[in-house]
Amino acid sequence: MMSYISVLTLSFLSLIFALDSFGQEAKTVFIDARELTLVGKVRHKGPFYHRLDTVATPNLPKAVKALATHSAGLAITFETTSSKIAAKWCTGSRIPTDNMTGLAVEGMDLYIKRNDRWQYAGVARPKSHDCNEVEIVANMAAGNKTCLLFLPTYDETISLQIGVDSEATISPAGNPFKKNIVIYGSSIVQGASASRPGLSYPARLSRETGLNFINLGFSGSAKMEIDVANLISDLSMDALILDCVPNPSPEEVLTRTADFVTTIRKKHPKIPIIAIQSIAREKGNFDTEVATKVLLKNNYFEAEIKKLQKHDPNLYLIYAEGLLGGDQEGTTDGIHPNDLGFDRMLQKIRPMILKILQPYGI
Repeated sequence: MMSYISVLTLSFLSLIFALDSFGQEAKTVFIDARELTLVGKVRHKGPFYHRLDTVATPNLPKAVKALATHSAGLAITFETTSSKIAAKWCTGSRIPTDNMTGLAVEGMDLYIKRNDRWQYAGVARPKSHDCNEVEIVANMAAGNKTCLLFLPTYDETISLQIGVDSEATISPAGNPFKKNIVIYGSSIVQGASASRPGLSYPARLSRETGLNFINLGFSGSAKMEIDVANLISDLSMDALILDCVPNPSPEEVLTRTADFVTTIRKKHPKIPIIAIQSIAREKGNFDTEVATKVLLKNNYFEAEIKKLQKHDPNLYLIYAEGLLGGDQEGTTDGIHPNDLGFDRMLQKIRPMILKILQPYGI
């Protein structure tokens, strides 16, 4: 029979071993995300986490150049056997506005593929306005996982490291999205006011369709300038969506729409171009000036697109009616969709977009 002292000794050794094992399991190693796969960017030139190479496009409007440094729509995809995923990242010092969550502005959210579907796994919640380190998800089952980490929507991502178990593998995954469908538009395209980056409507379109929707949303600054048209026309793309009516004035919509579309069409004569009217401004429920302005912009846009459609069979128009529903619960501030508003918007435009793209083999 084992003595009492021997039992105590074995118990003590078992405890030491368990604590040592726990320490090993808890150890995290970090890898620079630039060694993994970046998705959501048309041209892989310029700073890694900028949507556009602004140095190579000096004629862009100042506001557009600044917003192009934001990592809206960009994501890192990778495979790992780790039981946990952490992140260290640094952003600019932008402070969240009153209509955006800090998580959407400076944070990240993680999706992991399960049963051929991207499922939400966790968030990287920022605790400061510069550099952060957090554990996104832990205690995952064994096995290889394909991950998709969406980057901050309304700030510049300066650096990013992905953390995994010290004994786990991590490697670049292939781009899960095919083709290049550029969406040019306003703050709504950029992601305001989704609660987190992966819930912006271009990000949701990518996950739900398997197509590569490129986020060129420029908050308050998608005004159809000719220099922006020249930039877009130089991109390699299979389709283009114009959701830019919310930003320009009625006069700018009237005078710029045709030139903007025609400039792009010169270099892309056959691709589908899908134009979307502005969502209703719910501020206009009682503010008649706002309601009149939105209606005028949508009417001008429709008239200009219809003129172009007479000679352009690959140009399409999606109307604004019903994009946010009819109960005035679909926005954060009477302007920008909340998560409910984006969901309603997608329920309408997703089937329309897919129907338009299907004959083009997209």
